[in-house]
Amino acid sequence: MIKRLAWGAAGIVALLALWEFYKAIGPANGYVVGATEGETGSGFMLLPRTNERSMPHIWDMVARLFQSTSGGDTPPLIVPVITAGLTTLGIAAVGWVIGVVVGAVLGAVMQRWRLAEWGLLPWIVVSQTVPLIAFAPILSSIGTQIDRGPGLPWPQWLSVAVIASYLAFFPVAIGVLRGLNAPDRMQLDLMRSYAAGYWPTLLRLRIPAAVPHLLPALRLAAASAVVGAVVAEVSIGMRGGIGRMLIQLAGQGSSDPAAPWGPTLGSIALGLIAAGTVALIGVGLKNYRRGEATA
Repeated sequence: MIKRLAWGAAGIVALLALWEFYKAIGPANGYVVGATEGETGSGFMLLPRTNERSMPHIWDMVARLFQSTSGGDTPPLIVPVITAGLTTLGIAAVGWVIGVVVGAVLGAVMQRWRLAEWGLLPWIVVSQTVPLIAFAPILSSIGTQIDRGPGLPWPQWLSVAVIASYLAFFPVAIGVLRGLNAPDRMQLDLMRSYAAGYWPTLLRLRIPAAVPHLLPALRLAAASAVVGAVVAEVSIGMRGGIGRMLIQLAGQGSSDPAAPWGPTLGSIALGLIAAGTVALIGVGLKNYRRGEATA
């Protein structure tokens, strides 16, 4: 565990060093290919700009977190970033739970019946090609219509959670399918020799064998749920989350270039926190993690 944390920290340090290295040697206005003389915005930008407006220093981004949000007596930027991040993290957690349940059911059904796998797996894969930026407003509109009708209310955050689950269920479904198929024929024949039916085999053999595949899938699903929640907040304009805050501060990027990086770094931290929290599940399952798959 300590070795993994050390490698993770080393990767973050290397990324920060690469950022500052490129800022030091890169062109201030970027490098544009195919630009027409006299036409602004023409051509393809091959290398990004390194000026202060487009690429602030790392220490400027960190310092901006502890400065006033919008001047005056407003709290430091880090305070609304944490508040908005906790809101998004809670919604992403709901989406993760929904995604895990749906993905586990789909994976178990596909493992149980080969015909279900043939029919469902292609559509599960294709579902991940639908752009969330277009799907989110549609789902929000459906939720609004449900909320207006009789029955249970449909708050806006629930639409965000469902969209987060849309990204989270895919790795879980694939992980469960691969994990439940992990036992080899000799182990299955042994269970048959004990006259064990489907459910005893599932509980005593297939599920323990699925742990090395399921844990990475759960971590990936947690990070995906955070991404889905942030994108959904941006798409439907839900207030209070870090996605909406990112859009609001991005509009001030020309006058305050370090400000939009506050919620951006907060979003990255949310993904790490979500994946790290789910990784704690594996601490109690260390006896089943031999040959764990990577994600």
